[in-house]
Amino acid sequence: MCRAMPSPRLAALLLVAALVMAGCGREVRSDDPAQPALLAPPSKQKEHLGFPETATKNTTRVPATDATQLAAVVARTVFPDPARKPSAVTIVDSSDWRVAIAASALMAAPFKSPILFSDGTNLPAPSQSALDKLAPEGAKAAGKAQIIRVGNVARPAGYKTTDLRGGNSLALTRAIAGLIRSARPRVASRIIIASADDPSYAMPAAGYVAKTGDPVLFVKKDEIPPETRAALAALKGLAKPRIYILGPSKLISPAVSRQLKRFGGVRRLGGQDPVTNAIEFARYRGGEFGWGVSTPGHGMVFMRTGLPLFAAAAAPLSGSGSYGPLFLLDDAVRLPQPLQSQLLDTQPAYRTDPVAGVYNHGWIIGASKAISVAAQARIDALLEIAPEQLPGNLDSADDESS
Repeated sequence: MCRAMPSPRLAALLLVAALVMAGCGREVRSDDPAQPALLAPPSKQKEHLGFPETATKNTTRVPATDATQLAAVVARTVFPDPARKPSAVTIVDSSDWRVAIAASALMAAPFKSPILFSDGTNLPAPSQSALDKLAPEGAKAAGKAQIIRVGNVARPAGYKTTDLRGGNSLALTRAIAGLIRSARPRVASRIIIASADDPSYAMPAAGYVAKTGDPVLFVKKDEIPPETRAALAALKGLAKPRIYILGPSKLISPAVSRQLKRFGGVRRLGGQDPVTNAIEFARYRGGEFGWGVSTPGHGMVFMRTGLPLFAAAAAPLSGSGSYGPLFLLDDAVRLPQPLQSQLLDTQPAYRTDPVAGVYNHGWIIGASKAISVAAQARIDALLEIAPEQLPGNLDSADDESS
């Protein structure tokens, strides 16, 4: 029996559905481990198309569930055009968050090298797939290496490498700082000092150094480890560096602050908990240092506390495109009050026409178990450009309603 032809209206609807399912002209493949499908799995596509979890008007979610996958997706997101390849790719071990945060600085010029994660000497499938597609050209600042290997990590065949070695994580962060210094000998040193013990307080450093290239070094609460001392001494150069302690004195003691003054000028930044620590770091601006995000018109990255590898993996989103700081949530559903206040302070507004305004955009990092769709929707609302509420407008509205 012949099958009836669909009506023109039904045919049009089927065409639109087909385009949506195909990513509107972009190839969405479930067999590519470096680029997970943005839409819902086929079994759920009858219910929804992955929205608003995937994206809202003012947010985009990267729904990775592990740091290796996240780093691969972010690297491809930042370098989607084969004609504009990264200079290099940095490979770090997924077991070491200190090295990963320090290596985030290699995303900045002159290296332009996003992070991919290695599992010991094995390169996981998402990292290998991303590396093959990124096809780095070679960074002049790293001896024209296509890959910067940090520690005893995978060595992919067919790529020229620069190898950074060290006996422990702090020795590797020293090696990263040394590579940065050798590539920028005439640039005045600015150094971020972070806690080697509490990763949540160190997380905001990753995105910032991905923009600036400033080195990150680590200290204990009451001690400057010898590897960090040696790195600080080497970074002094012709002039003493500016040193910024990220975190409160309960985490990095005043005694350590006094010891740091032997190497340069010292300033402490941050807050008493990870959420306010990230906010205060995002708001600070002193001279050429800091985000200074206290006004509208910025990119922002949102993530849960306790995920330092995620912070390093997502750092290229802060160091490119809509540059912007990392903000932290300590709950999957509830937005912390300090974060809501920060977003209200920086919410865009317009008087006559929103087209002439500035806009905020937020990257939501992680699956909905980490940051719920409800929290994403609240963030979206606080990023949204809105009519400016002037006293005269309020009076007029009252007059009209009466």
